[in-house]
Amino acid sequence: MKGKGSLSYNRREFVAENVDNERSYRNIVYRDENLREVYHELFDDAVERYNEKQKRKDRRIDDYYEKIRIGRQEKLFHEVVMQIGNKDDMGAMTENGLLAEKILDEYMQEFEKRNPTLRVFGAYLHMDEATPHLHIDFVPYVFGWKGRGMDTKVSLKQALAVLGFQGGSKSKTEQDQWIDSEKKQLAATMARHGIEWEKKNTHEEHLSVLDFKKKERAKEVAELEAKCADCQDELGQLETQIALAGTEREQMEADTQKVKEEVQKAEQKLLKQQKRLENWLLQCRD
Repeated sequence: MKGKGSLSYNRREFVAENVDNERSYRNIVYRDENLREVYHELFDDAVERYNEKQKRKDRRIDDYYEKIRIGRQEKLFHEVVMQIGNKDDMGAMTENGLLAEKILDEYMQEFEKRNPTLRVFGAYLHMDEATPHLHIDFVPYVFGWKGRGMDTKVSLKQALAVLGFQGGSKSKTEQDQWIDSEKKQLAATMARHGIEWEKKNTHEEHLSVLDFKKKERAKEVAELEAKCADCQDELGQLETQIALAGTEREQMEADTQKVKEEVQKAEQKLLKQQKRLENWLLQCRD
C-alpha cells in the first residue's frame, strides 16, 4: 500500500499513541539517511551539467531539493508500507508476528535489487505496534534522460518505466502496477514460509486500497451533492416565499398609502365644509 510518508514518525522521533515504547528495541532500521544529502549525491553533477548549458541565469537551478519541494510535478520522496495480516492473525507479540518479521526482513533484502531506480534512503521495520509492518522511503529517479531538463532527475513515471511498468491509465497507473508486482513478491516470500495470501471475500477485492478509498469518497461526494440539491430546492422555495411576502408587503404598503391619501382628502373636505359652515353662521348673526 502507498503511504504519505512521515520520516519523524518512522524514525520514532515522536511516539504516537499506538506505539509501545517497551517494544521499540525490536524495530529494525535498514536505512536511515538524510534526504537532502541523498539529493546532493544523486543530482549535484546533473545540476552542474544543466547549468553550464543555460545562457540565462533565471533558468539555472540553485537548489534542486528546494525546486522539487516547492514544485507541483514531483514529490521529494515516496513511501510504500508493506504488512502481513492484521493484529488478530499476525499480532506483533505472537509467534506468527515473529514469522511476519522474518518474511518482511527477507522481502526488504531483495527490494533494492529489484528496484535500482528507486533510491532507498529510509527503511524501517516496526515491531512496536499491533502488527509488524515495513516502511520504505525512496526517491524515484531516471538517469541518462534525453528529454527536457536535467539528464538525471526525479521522476516516478520514468523510474517505473525503466523497471518495466508503462502505459498506465487513470484506473491502473504505473504506480498501481508496480505495487501489485511488489505484493506478488511479498506473497512469494510468504509462500516459502507456508503462508498463503488470503484475499478477503469481498466484491471489492480487485480494487486497490487507494481505488477503494476513491470509490468511497465518490459515494460521499454523491451523497453530499444530493443533500446540496435538496438544500438548493429548499432555498429556492424560501426565496419564492420571500418574494411573495415582498410582493404582499408592497401591496399592503400601496394599500396603506392609498388609505392615507383618502383620509387626507376626507380631512381636507371636512375642513372646507367646516369653514363654509362658520362663514354661514357669521352671515346669519349679521
